[in-house]
Amino acid sequence: MNALLVVAKRPAPGHTKTRLTPPLTPLEAAQLYEAFLRDTLDLIRQIPGARPILAYLPEDADDYFRSLAPDFELLTQQGGDLGERLDNALSHCLSDGFQRAVIVDSDSPTLPLEYLARAFIALETADCVVGPCDDGGYYLIGLRRPASRLLRAVRMSTATVTRDTLALAAEEKLSFAQLPTWYDVDTVAELERLRAEMPSLPCNRAIHTRRYLEK
Repeated sequence: MNALLVVAKRPAPGHTKTRLTPPLTPLEAAQLYEAFLRDTLDLIRQIPGARPILAYLPEDADDYFRSLAPDFELLTQQGGDLGERLDNALSHCLSDGFQRAVIVDSDSPTLPLEYLARAFIALETADCVVGPCDDGGYYLIGLRRPASRLLRAVRMSTATVTRDTLALAAEEKLSFAQLPTWYDVDTVAELERLRAEMPSLPCNRAIHTRRYLEK
């Protein structure tokens, strides 16, 4: 069985997507992020044969996420930094009977559905799969067995996250696969890229983000 997780935080004005304020107000940034998250959940729902899991923060946000995604299993993120939290979430699933576990961000609302499907196909033969972002990070990482060093020994939120992760995979003698590059939306430039991309997308893609941007 496969586990497909999304990492998320409860939207909170002044704490969510702060690099988009300005031009957005804190409330607008939080509402936009919720639209991103809803579109990501819709993507995950379309992957057959995968258990949908929402790994969330803060700990007291279970009511919010249970209302937002009643069809998802909820898992509180555990750890002092992002690498620890990703490792704990993936290791939890792989130790709980899942053969493959993939975790995706909630900041890439237009991510092509086929990239998620290809992640599990890649893990049929590779130990690790990474979906790189063009800023040097990644929108997705997946494993067939726990590999804590790939997550805990990498300095997150830098321009070399993907490169460093793959270098560690090679050191650990893990086979790996790369998905096509995509992008997440953290900066004003990426928000403008998102706006420019929207008219070219099918009308049933990223519908929550589209509706919010049209407002």
